[in-house]
Amino acid sequence: MPETLPSDSVGIVEPQTAYFPESFTLANNRVLPEYQIVYETYGVLNQAKSNAVLICHALSGNHHAAGYHSMDDHKPGWWDNYIGPGKAIDTNKFFVVCPNNLGGCDGSTGPKSINPNTGKAWGAEFPSLRVRDWVHSQAQLADKLGIAQWAAVIGGSLGGMQAMRWSLEYPERLRYCIVIASSMRLTAQNIAFNETARQAIMSDPNFAEGNYIEQNVLPEKGLSVARMIGHITYLSDDGMGKKFGRDLQSGSFALGTEETVEFQIESYLRYQGRKFSASFDANTYILMTRALDYFDLAREYNNDAVGAFKKAQCKFLVISFTSDWRFSPERSREIVNALIHAERDVSYAEIESTYGHDAFLVKGQDRYDNIFRHYLKGIET
Repeated sequence: MPETLPSDSVGIVEPQTAYFPESFTLANNRVLPEYQIVYETYGVLNQAKSNAVLICHALSGNHHAAGYHSMDDHKPGWWDNYIGPGKAIDTNKFFVVCPNNLGGCDGSTGPKSINPNTGKAWGAEFPSLRVRDWVHSQAQLADKLGIAQWAAVIGGSLGGMQAMRWSLEYPERLRYCIVIASSMRLTAQNIAFNETARQAIMSDPNFAEGNYIEQNVLPEKGLSVARMIGHITYLSDDGMGKKFGRDLQSGSFALGTEETVEFQIESYLRYQGRKFSASFDANTYILMTRALDYFDLAREYNNDAVGAFKKAQCKFLVISFTSDWRFSPERSREIVNALIHAERDVSYAEIESTYGHDAFLVKGQDRYDNIFRHYLKGIET
């Protein structure tokens, strides 16, 4: 953490909690008897309440999108590169809201929460979720905040799926929809990666069929491997090559030595896995990857994406990255083509990048920053 806050930082922020005592019926007809959503806000809501922007987080994200929780923080929020005074999502102009999704493990009701019917942690009994469940709960949060219409709903990856679902579920409640590095549904390869990660978690003896909290253990090894699998898919071959190559962390290839050779990429992945397993909940990881797998924008519209997008009333910006093979530019072009045929207002940018799927988080990409920034400048509040 710097000794003084950067001038373009939203500064010290404090999470807030919205409690909903009423029951919430999910897409699978299961019912949460009550729930809460933890969220953060940046900027000021104007008198007309017309400048609000919703940020939808991706798989491992949460409500802490920008700023710092204290002067002792070593790292700001996950999208701090793009949220703040004068940044692309300019908090001098917009009132930004970022919730931790239902099923999350950072304060919103999820598998770690107490089930009021049993007095114990939900654990594996927490109901499965769909992207539409997150959208409906976010709409409830908007109601509580007095926001009748979002100036924009913005999301990358899984967050982009939520943004698109917003445009269909509540077409009159957003004016702009920004979809970054996302897809209308996962490919078979993506589903396979997610299932492999889930199997890594569930094969850990400490997973205890999802009841590890009750047994006071954690499936750290399984969750660590799952994160390593996911992390590999978020990077590009070129990006990993430039950052790590075949450099060694330790050991030697000298003949006659008995040292174990360790590549830097191996050390890096193990570090990422350990860090993630210490902070994230395994049941949440399983729940959210399944929500990713289940998402299919056009399923309820006779598998007709054009017909689905005809419901939308907002304008769209779609952004992809050339090195993103997890959510490739082809997937974004499918979104754009469906929007064009649905006669919706859409702008599209394909950004040259070596950062893979994680490119939407990384700063220092001038074309991405400029397109993002100038599009948002054009939004009237």
